Amino acid sequence: MNHLEHKHDRAVRYFHWVNAPLLAVMIWSGLLIYWAYDPYEIAIRGIVLVKFFPDWFYHHLDLKFGLATGMAYHFAFMWFFAVNGLLYIGYTAWSGHWRDLRPTRRTPIEAFHVVLHDLRLRKEPLPPGKFNAAQRLAYAGVVMMGAGSVISGLAIYKPTQLAWLTTLLGGYQAARLEHFALTVGYVLFFIVHIAQVIRAGWNNFRSMVTGYELIPVAQEATPHVHPKPEPAASAS
Repeated sequence: MNHLEHKHDRAVRYFHWVNAPLLAVMIWSGLLIYWAYDPYEIAIRGIVLVKFFPDWFYHHLDLKFGLATGMAYHFAFMWFFAVNGLLYIGYTAWSGHWRDLRPTRRTPIEAFHVVLHDLRLRKEPLPPGKFNAAQRLAYAGVVMMGAGSVISGLAIYKPTQLAWLTTLLGGYQAARLEHFALTVGYVLFFIVHIAQVIRAGWNNFRSMVTGYELIPVAQEATPHVHPKPEPAASAS
């Protein structure tokens, strides 16, 4: 026997599903812009170990010669991305939803236990709760990443008008690198997030669509009734 249990508010689901395509457009348009100047790589003594991104990457995803298109989309959709994020933060503060996401001093070590549990290296069950420690850490972190993306994006969008902000972030090149690093963080978060959703199963995904999760209810065990002892036979 199962019953439905409320898990996600309608507003939280709305902000979540609106943010997904907005972030996809921002990353795609950002790659079109990055193609025009892509200096980032990891090299040791002149030997390139990692190149962001190789030429075949731009070729197969048709990202070449799209600087103007990328700037147009990026500078238009960034406002929707920022407004959606601000509305989410405002609703989280107003509704008290922030209490479910707030990390504590024990959250990092508890998140490590969650990772051990997911890797089947820890057999003890996780403590009950709406979100486990790893989820709280990730969701709080991605909100901070969103704020960082908006701030660093404004710093490289208007480096003259917002010179104080650009300087605060270490200059134009530093702000651009920070913006790029946050984008890489989004991609990594997305990969882990999708893997966790698949691992959790359809019921978890459905809760983000409908707001309700199907909770199995264990049937009450029938108490075992011990038979009454037979009366002892009277001595004849």
